[in-house]
Amino acid sequence: MGTLTATSLSSASSLLNLIPRRPFGTKIKNPILHNPFSYQHPTNSHLPSYQFKKAKFELSTAISSTDTMPAADQSSKDASFGQQTDTSEKEEKFDWYAQWYPVIPVCDLDKRRPLGKKVMGIDILVWWDRNENEWKVFDDTCPHRLAPLSEGRIDQWGRWQCVYHGWCFGGSGDCKFIPQAPRDGPPIHTSSKACVAAYPSCVLNGILWFWPNADSQYKDIFSKEKPPYSPEIDDPSFTSRMITRDIPYGYEILIENLMDPSHVPYAHYGILKVPRSSESVEADREGGRPLEIRVKTLDVKGFTAKSSTASDQYLFHLVFFIPGH
Repeated sequence: MGTLTATSLSSASSLLNLIPRRPFGTKIKNPILHNPFSYQHPTNSHLPSYQFKKAKFELSTAISSTDTMPAADQSSKDASFGQQTDTSEKEEKFDWYAQWYPVIPVCDLDKRRPLGKKVMGIDILVWWDRNENEWKVFDDTCPHRLAPLSEGRIDQWGRWQCVYHGWCFGGSGDCKFIPQAPRDGPPIHTSSKACVAAYPSCVLNGILWFWPNADSQYKDIFSKEKPPYSPEIDDPSFTSRMITRDIPYGYEILIENLMDPSHVPYAHYGILKVPRSSESVEADREGGRPLEIRVKTLDVKGFTAKSSTASDQYLFHLVFFIPGH
């Protein structure tokens, strides 16, 4: 049988010893004092480090012999699409923790209740700050005894309250109140060790996004870099519908699927409209046919391509397809 021992503290200053912190993403063996705003990359991250080396390449077109066109028409089409040759050679690295990630559609959130979620291997808390009138994204760990903050509640003053010992936090992650601290003692709640990591967040296209780095240098990251934006979603002349779906596989499988438009007439038969082939070309009822897909731009974050079956360009970014969304 185990033994539980409780120790009473005689001074307010000794309460600081109750504030262990840990480097972000590491397993806890012993309490570690750590400033939550001094961000460190996970040392045991499961995410690979992607490096992308730009080699000399020329944009090319793959066209089936069953769907040929005159050379003059092809040259004109190439010019209209803005074909260019990239001859630069440089190495870029994709930083998984320096991107905006979608958390959840705002329509699925409840201002009266918290949401605990794991994104990019990070446990986060989402809650509504009525004092600042905006959604907040915190690290889901209380700096006191490492209890999950998502089990807590909003107190009568609109602060986030930990369910374990009642510590209260403002929208910036700063500790506002420690019930156990003597009222006539030093203001230990103002210590940086009593703060919780607050991640930059924003609402765009009706989706809550967050930046998985709580370092102070990213406090105003939204003014410098914004999440991907689709103006049609906010345009009242368009009709949009928000749907969230959990899928039991990684982002790389989803990307491969979305980069393969030739499956659409068959896997989505009767659901999506597929252009009909000309009567001179042999085709089945589903409408499958050779496709022309041409790449315009290519970099570490993705590519821009155009298909012969689509009138618009499509931008595929790794940031759209991340495990945990």
